[in-house]
Amino acid sequence: MTVDTAAFRHLTQAVIGAAIEVHRHLGPGLLESVYQECLAREMAARRLAFATQQSAPIVYKGVPLSAAYRLDLLVADLVVVEIKSVAALSPIHEAQTLTYMRIADCPVGLLINFNVPRLIDGVKRLVNGRASKGHFPPGAPRAAGRIAVTGAEASGTGVDQASVAVTPRAIDGPPDAY
Repeated sequence: MTVDTAAFRHLTQAVIGAAIEVHRHLGPGLLESVYQECLAREMAARRLAFATQQSAPIVYKGVPLSAAYRLDLLVADLVVVEIKSVAALSPIHEAQTLTYMRIADCPVGLLINFNVPRLIDGVKRLVNGRASKGHFPPGAPRAAGRIAVTGAEASGTGVDQASVAVTPRAIDGPPDAY
């Protein structure tokens, strides 16, 4: 099955552009909280609709728990942005972000690691094909799984095809390979 990702491209491009601007000014090596605050300021300057530290309630077997996860950034109620400042992203970071997307019922996520020389090398775009918010365009096929695409929008080349094949893990490669 495939998922149409074109509907979310403008949002993810805007967030990635804001993150690149923050990285240009600050560089790598700071705390995640610093990048989060600066990214929020940059996104506000660009008039993007977002919330910081948005609470995402956790439901276990139909019962809401008193515990909740706080999303770093939630953009337009569609895109979960998870900010990292680590030596290298690992599969657990992707798994966490996909879990946050599932909990928040968001179709798209960005995992951004600011602790890299070039920010494009620290961006992973994730898609939750199981989101039920109805944000997929009418008639678009719904995926049974999920996909992860690394930084396609940030490269400036974009994706010619509107849909990407569903795989159970991230697709890695150079930015122009998406």
